Amino acid sequence: VQLQACGGGLVQAGGSLRLSCAASGRTFSSYAMGWFRWAPGKDREFVAAINWSGGTTRYTDSVKGRFTISRDNAKNTVFLQMNSLKPEDTAVYYCAADPTTTWDTWDYWGQGTEVTVSS
Repeated sequence: VQLQACGGGLVQAGGSLRLSCAASGRTFSSYAMGWFRWAPGKDREFVAAINWSGGTTRYTDSVKGRFTISRDNAKNTVFLQMNSLKPEDTAVYYCAADPTTTWDTWDYWGQGTEVTVSS
């Protein structure tokens, strides 16, 4: 599986961005998908994940109520809608795919897309 993320940019605090991650391969619809972020000087952080059908999602506490992960299996794409953005959301965001059911085996990674939130 190859992943291609896009949609990052510069936005003011309170604004919104929608990240997309397009996947190649016919097995996309069977994989859990996730978003992670990496800010300078910090460890990589889990942001959100969604199961193969889209019926189950998980979020880190700091984005609950502001971010929404979704997927379109017909288009092999996963999305991260980010609303009410804060400066602390500034990071490079990565999408990842988990071919297992563990939600902890992120075997495939896309390149990052940079999100900068100005105050």
